[in-house]
Amino acid sequence: MREIFAGLPWWVKWIAVPVIALVVFGGLIASVVGFVIGLLFKLLVFVALVGGLIYIVRKFMAGSSSRGDW
Repeated sequence: MREIFAGLPWWVKWIAVPVIALVVFGGLIASVVGFVIGLLFKLLVFVALVGGLIYIVRKFMAGSSSRGDW
């Protein structure tokens, strides 16, 4: 493989080949990046909801235990 690229100009190796790869695999790359970003967003929402739930439960438990009527 190295021998094939050895005789080619620099612009073929560094411009043409990456552009062709992006054209051929562009949809796959975009779908993978979109999936990863969507997964990170869902993970962030999950962490925020669980943190909010823990905050509300602790606040409720602290308020109810201080009254002593349970």
